[in-house]
Amino acid sequence: MALMFHSGLSKDLSLILNDSDDFNVIIQVGENRNAKEFKAHSVILRARSPYFRSAFSSEWITIKNNMIIFNKPNISPTVFEMILKYIYTGELKLINKPGEDILGLLVASDELLLEELFNYSQNCLSYLIKEKQSWFQQNFVHVLNTISKLANCEKLQEYCIESICMDLQSIITLKGFSKLEKDILYYLLERDDLQVEETVIWDYLIKWGIEQADLDNNRANWDNEDYEALKKTLIRLIPLIRFIEFNPSEFFDKVYPYKPIFPKHIYDDVVSSFKKGGTLSTNIPYLSHRKIKIKSKIIKPGLANIINNWINKKSAKFVHIIKDDPLYNLQKFDLIYRGSRDGISNDSFKEKCKGQVASLVLIKIKNSEKIFGGYSSIGFNTISNDLLNFSYNDKFLFYYSTDNFIFSFENSEDTSNMKMSRVINYSKAVLDYDHSGFNFGRGSLFMKDQKLYVNNCYENYENNLQIYDWFNIEEIETFIVT
Repeated sequence: MALMFHSGLSKDLSLILNDSDDFNVIIQVGENRNAKEFKAHSVILRARSPYFRSAFSSEWITIKNNMIIFNKPNISPTVFEMILKYIYTGELKLINKPGEDILGLLVASDELLLEELFNYSQNCLSYLIKEKQSWFQQNFVHVLNTISKLANCEKLQEYCIESICMDLQSIITLKGFSKLEKDILYYLLERDDLQVEETVIWDYLIKWGIEQADLDNNRANWDNEDYEALKKTLIRLIPLIRFIEFNPSEFFDKVYPYKPIFPKHIYDDVVSSFKKGGTLSTNIPYLSHRKIKIKSKIIKPGLANIINNWINKKSAKFVHIIKDDPLYNLQKFDLIYRGSRDGISNDSFKEKCKGQVASLVLIKIKNSEKIFGGYSSIGFNTISNDLLNFSYNDKFLFYYSTDNFIFSFENSEDTSNMKMSRVINYSKAVLDYDHSGFNFGRGSLFMKDQKLYVNNCYENYENNLQIYDWFNIEEIETFIVT
């Protein structure tokens, strides 16, 4: 029978760290006023860290009076104290630690090849970014510039980028944006899911370029060399701006003054596109649209493109070619109701989502990744009597629509297992009923306070969802679609 005494071992090693006279290593960390010496034992450092195992075997190691002298000026005393605690005891709590210290610990543990500590630091930093968004917004440039250099930090890098894409406008207006490294900015601009107007992106790209090239903010004072300096700074980034999302007035007001910095073929292509009514070449970024913008906690931006296609009665993965095609509209989704904010109940839904207006509802199921939703071209309740098909005792009000549909996704990014059912009994597209928040086709998909019922087997909607069940609602959102 094996016995485990880890707690006692950890306690004893902690005593060795804090009160020992047989150390043989002095580690000097930090710089200037923020510098400190730590005493340690080479045998423990070697056993716990591949970095120290290699470093202490080097012929370049400095030994004075039988003492190994080791310098790490790039690690702060606060961070190194946490590292030593982890090395000696295997214990470390980062709860309530400042974000700067956790970030420093992430970098240091990566350098010292402390994989377990590195993963823990990365998870803690991800949690901090999620729960304390104000800290991340204030420090996002430093965070991104730092973690982008860490090869094993892809998970956190992607999490940060995703967070920025969802609220880029709040980020780029913050002080310090101009210090963002060019490669990171390139990666951001390359993405299709930036949730901000393209003209705003252009404005701040110009500001970033002016700061990088150290130019006068007053363009009236520029000479040809200044324009050439800005062109050299932005030459790789300009093609990533989706100029096709500008209207002609915006383009000539905001872009024309910077014509000298443009590659001629790009400028000519965009102007030609405007003259032709917005003809697109989908393999050229600056003549292609980004994904449909939607501020949702339930779905990722990519799914908004699919819903947009369904609204336009196209296949899920349809790619439109002509911007001004009268048969295709790029929808705008404006959030009007969110259950976690406004309350999940029939009354709160009806209060926020009333009137004859095209609307999209999204529902996240509790204890599941599953997502349901529906689109109604006429809204959900308090609809005009012009669309009233018939009523029963003035309580069951059925409304007419040829455009409605319901759908499901397996998760917030699902593009392969999605299902969609269109309305087939137009006269019963929507039921306005006191005991439900919304109701597609008298039961095909309806909300009853905090429960969602999916009975997609009736004759009012196609039976593609093939579900007859009810679920608890975790989150629900409604958007006006224009």
